[in-house]
Amino acid sequence: MLVIKEESIINSATHCLTDLSELPERFIQVHYNPSVIPGSNYPSDLALGANCQVYAYELLAHFGLPLSEFPAFRSSDLWDDQRYTQKIKPNLNHTQQNDLEWLDLMLYNHIPDAFGAHVGVYIGKQRVLHLSQANGHPAIQTHTDLLLEDKYCYFIGAKRVLGLNREWIVT
Repeated sequence: MLVIKEESIINSATHCLTDLSELPERFIQVHYNPSVIPGSNYPSDLALGANCQVYAYELLAHFGLPLSEFPAFRSSDLWDDQRYTQKIKPNLNHTQQNDLEWLDLMLYNHIPDAFGAHVGVYIGKQRVLHLSQANGHPAIQTHTDLLLEDKYCYFIGAKRVLGLNREWIVT
């Protein structure tokens, strides 16, 4: 059983999110707002909306990431960072175990460059939770489905936030 801030329920057997309804309302009802970016002054309840990075960071904060200690990285800064995160080289072959852990950050772009990359959160079973301008609201998509979209056709890579406790106590 999992002890998490607020009322979330996560599948404890697989440590994965199975549906958006398992998240608090603020993570479901949020709308995409390109002006709410890392480093801007925004409310943590996401009432003004969010861009993809702010959404991802607030989601990680919900699961224990102390945002006050984590820099407000834009995509390329996140990709370059070595102090707070580490690059993960996932094996995303469906026939083999991959190296991703839930809550790893996933970066996608329309070019092979981290500048301006879209950020989502790995939630298990090859799926990514993200907030995009195209959807306008949070969505869960498979890694493969994201790569089929022109704006996300390059997988830049995955980043794991260091010090984020993934060993929750299940309730």
